[in-house]
Amino acid sequence: MIETPGPIACFGEIVMRVSVPGGELPLQSARFDAHVGGAEANVAVALAALGRRTKMISAIPEGPLGDGVLGELSRHGVDVAAVPRPVGRIGLYYHLPGGPMRPAQVVYDRAGSAFAEMRPRDWDWDRLLEGAGWLHLSGVTPALGPKSAEAALDAVTRARAAGIGVSFDGNWRGRLWERWQPEPAAILKPIVAHATVLFGNHRDAGLLLGRAFSGDGETRRREAALGLLEAFPALEYVASTAREIIGPDAHRLVARVDTRDEGGSTDSVLVAPVIDRVGTGDAFAAGALDGLWAGRGLAEAARDGLSLAVLKHGIRGDFAPFSRAAVDGASNHAQDISR
Repeated sequence: MIETPGPIACFGEIVMRVSVPGGELPLQSARFDAHVGGAEANVAVALAALGRRTKMISAIPEGPLGDGVLGELSRHGVDVAAVPRPVGRIGLYYHLPGGPMRPAQVVYDRAGSAFAEMRPRDWDWDRLLEGAGWLHLSGVTPALGPKSAEAALDAVTRARAAGIGVSFDGNWRGRLWERWQPEPAAILKPIVAHATVLFGNHRDAGLLLGRAFSGDGETRRREAALGLLEAFPALEYVASTAREIIGPDAHRLVARVDTRDEGGSTDSVLVAPVIDRVGTGDAFAAGALDGLWAGRGLAEAARDGLSLAVLKHGIRGDFAPFSRAAVDGASNHAQDISR
């Protein structure tokens, strides 16, 4: 069991998501849908909705767009007071929804953003981590480039030296890594070595450990978790999900949380219809962390994470701003109208 932390600091880039309307090809109509997002920002918003105190460590350029981005996070209860406002641009990514025989795609436009251009020495970790009880970040941050990768390692190193717990979500982004680093495991291993909780499946384990895992389903995921826990002594928990894609708008999900001594898993849940898959992994991370901090068992923490992830599938945008009551309702498979 992990102790309930004080304010949770989330370190990563806040981005603008530009989406092609569902059922259309790019520029088929003269509009895009815009949402604020980013892996760590998504976790901060979800945890704030669950009643946790959260703060964002990021960089957003000065100007009205940056004002709007920070205003959106503030509206959800995330503390953005420490976010610097340099001159520059906001990182973007374009979301192209899929269709029958056509998978969804993400196109990045994040190079040279205000966040990516921050130098490692620009982050004052003593000030940024002051009063924090936990630090969360993901593999997206080091994937942005050498400056962000160094900053991510500095962040986890300083956090652990200060006695602050660390969670890390693998969040593999091959298109970002391939631009600058052919061997991402060399960058990721020193960061993961400081983590208390790791979100990752057998593919993440294969990347970090340089070997494949046999079997299938629960057996393979347990084996991968044990491999990670053995390789990284500071790790206490490994949490993961598995997804079966039945069709474009119907997925089946299952989740588990593992320690060295035991593991807890959920039953599989059919998610249909799938309105928006983006951000569902971040929702799982937030729900599972909240469950672990609340002292729930491994299976219950996995269930909380899965419930929040399932809820996120039903709304557009990157955020999962659902209350504890909503998560409990999802865990109980509540479907009737509440009057």
